[in-house]
Amino acid sequence: MWPRIKLQEDTVRNVLAFLTFFIVVTPVVGQDLRPMTTDDALDMVRVGGALISPDGSWVLFSKSELDWDENERNTTWWKALSDGSEEPWPFIGEDGGSAFQFSPDGERLSFTRIVDDKRQLFIMRTSGGEAVQLSDHETAVGSYQWTDDGTRIVFLASHRRSDEEDKEHEAGSDAIFVDEGPNGQTEGEWNDLWSLEVDTKRETRLTESENRIGSFSVAPDGNSIVFTARTENRRNQGNLSEIYLLDIESRETRQLTDNRSPEGRLTWAPDGRRIAYEAPSDGEWELRLDKIWVMDIESGRKKIVSGAFDGNIRQFVWTSDGSALLFSGLQGTNNNLYRLDLASERVEKVTEHEGSLAPSSFSADRSMMAYVAEDWSIPPDVWVGPTNGDNGTKLTEANPWVSTDIALGQSRLMQWKSRDGREIEGILTLPAGASEHLPLLLHIHGGPAGVFTNTFNARTQVWSGLGYAQLFPNVRGSSGYTDELLRGNMNDIGGGDYWDLMTGVDAVIDQGIADEDLLGLRGWSYGGILGGWTITQTERFKGASVGAMVSDWTSEYGPGFNHDVSLWYIGGTPWDNPEEWRYRSALTHVANVTTPTLILHGMNDRTDTEPQSMMFFQALRDQDKTARYIRFPREPHGFREPRHQRTRDVEEIRWIQKYVRGIEWEPWTRPSKDSPKVIS
Repeated sequence: MWPRIKLQEDTVRNVLAFLTFFIVVTPVVGQDLRPMTTDDALDMVRVGGALISPDGSWVLFSKSELDWDENERNTTWWKALSDGSEEPWPFIGEDGGSAFQFSPDGERLSFTRIVDDKRQLFIMRTSGGEAVQLSDHETAVGSYQWTDDGTRIVFLASHRRSDEEDKEHEAGSDAIFVDEGPNGQTEGEWNDLWSLEVDTKRETRLTESENRIGSFSVAPDGNSIVFTARTENRRNQGNLSEIYLLDIESRETRQLTDNRSPEGRLTWAPDGRRIAYEAPSDGEWELRLDKIWVMDIESGRKKIVSGAFDGNIRQFVWTSDGSALLFSGLQGTNNNLYRLDLASERVEKVTEHEGSLAPSSFSADRSMMAYVAEDWSIPPDVWVGPTNGDNGTKLTEANPWVSTDIALGQSRLMQWKSRDGREIEGILTLPAGASEHLPLLLHIHGGPAGVFTNTFNARTQVWSGLGYAQLFPNVRGSSGYTDELLRGNMNDIGGGDYWDLMTGVDAVIDQGIADEDLLGLRGWSYGGILGGWTITQTERFKGASVGAMVSDWTSEYGPGFNHDVSLWYIGGTPWDNPEEWRYRSALTHVANVTTPTLILHGMNDRTDTEPQSMMFFQALRDQDKTARYIRFPREPHGFREPRHQRTRDVEEIRWIQKYVRGIEWEPWTRPSKDSPKVIS
C-alpha cells in the first residue's frame, strides 16, 4: 500500500485531473486509446486467493484465465516473493487444487483435489516436490483447519450412505422429502467433524450426531473445538444455528448460545479462553450490520466489541498477543484495514486507500498481510505489505493493457437529497471526453443490502466506451454505511428506495450531464426486482434490462431465498399481510409498464426462482408490450459460463442502445485467439 502522505498527494492529483476533465475535454479520436469491449472484459485475467506464508516471506495466489473454446475459466496457482525481487512463477501442477492452507510452521501446504468424484486432502512441501494424497475419506472433505502444533487436520465431511442405500440411490430412489431430516428443498446430508493425523493418515470421527455443522475453529491447544450447527435444514432458517463447544477427549458438547440470530466466522483467541465471532444480534435476527462479538468460553459471557465501527466487517484475525483484532472493513465505497483494540474497543483505520484494499491473509505474527487492491480505474492486483499502514509491494500486473490501451471512464462520488430529505450517496461515471447531455444508464445493485463500491468493474467501462453516463446509487437499505441506512427500507421495499433512485437521476439531469429524454436502467437480483418495480411506477425510462427478478412476492414465498422479505422488507406472511405482499409486487402493477423491457434469468437460479421472470414477461406480452425474455440453461443466480455471460451482456447493450438511443447496434466480432484486441 502507499504511504499516507503519498495517498494525499494522489488524491489532490486525481481531483485536479478530474476538474481538468471537465474544463478541457480532449477527444479520444487521435489518441492511442480505445473503448473497452465486452470481449475485453471477458478476457481480463483475474487474480486473488492471496495466501501469505506464516513467516511473511512469500505469497501464493491464483490466476484465472478465459478458455473460450472450452467455455470456462482455468485457474492456476503462483508463488511470489514478498519483496517483489522476482517475477511470480507457477507453483502447483496442472492438477491444480483449492482451499489452500499453510501448516503452522510454513513447511507444508495443504489443499483439496477431486479424486473419484470426492474432494480429498493433499499435502506438499513448500520447498518443492510432488503433492501427496493425505485423506481417503469415504465422503467428500469439506472445510478444514490445521491444529496449532501441525500434527493434525480437523475437517468436515458428510455422513455416507450404506452400500445398500447407495445402490438404491443410483437406481433412482432419490425422491426428496422436503424439510425432513437433513433435507431442505434439495437433498442434504448431516455432517460431522473428523480429525486426521498428518504423519499416519489415521482418521478419527469427533462428532456423531444429526447436525448441519457450519463454521468451526480448533482451540490453540488442540483439545476443543467451537462450531455452529443446527438440527434442521429449512432454507430460510439459517438463524436457528447455534454455537457449541466440543471437548475432543470426552466427545461431550456444550451449547454456548440460544437465540434466533445467525453466528459465524468463529475464531479462537491465542489464550484459548475466548472466541470472536460475527452476528448481528444476540436475540432475534435483526436487520443490522454484522458485529464482532467476543465470548469468554468458561463463563459464556459475551459482548459486542465492534460497536465503534459503522460499515461492513469482512475478514478478521486476532493479533498474536490477543489484545486486538485486525479486520477488513468497508465504509461507504472504500475498503481498508482496521485495528480494533479490545481493552478500549477503539477502532483505528490503519490504511487510507481510496478504493478497495481487501486483506485476505496475515503472517503468523500479524506483522504482514497479503491483499488485493483496486479502484474505479485500476483493475485488481495482488499486494503484500506490513499491517502498520506503511508501503506495500505490488506482486502482479494482471492486466497492464487496461491502462495503456483503454479510454477509461471517470468516476466520482456524488450526494443528493431524496424526496424525504434523506441524503443518498452514489457513484457517477462519465465516458472519456464527454460531460454534457449524455444518455444516462441507471444501475441498481443487488441485495437489498448490497452496495456499489470503489472497485474496478469492466462492464461499467464497456458502457462508458459506448458513451453513457452512469449512476450507481447506494439507496436506503444498502450496507457499508450505518445500521440506520441499512434499515431505511424496512416494510417499505419499493418506496423510499425507489425515490432515492429517481431523485438521483434528477440530480444528474439538473447538473446538465444527462439528457432526460435518454434514460435507461438495468439491475440484477434486487436490482432486477427494484428495476421491475421502477418501470411500473414511471414512464421516464426508454429502455430497461432486469435480471434474476422477483415479480410476485406471494408465489416466491416457498421456493425463494426470502427470509428478509418476511422479517423486514414487507413483513408478515402472504396470509396475514396479503394486501402488502400483493401491493409490493411488480406483477400487480404490470399494466402500467410502457418501457421496452429485456428480461434475463438463469434456469437453475434458486435465489430468485426463474418462473418469476416468466410471469412478468408473459404479462407484458399478453398486453402487447415490447419485451424480450432470454433464459439461460444451467445458470444459477450468478452466471458461470463465458458464452452465456457474453450473450447476456451484448444483448443487454443491444436492447438499451435500440430503445434509449434509437441505435440498431451490432456487437463486436469476438477476436480469435491470436488476434489483437480491436473493435470490428
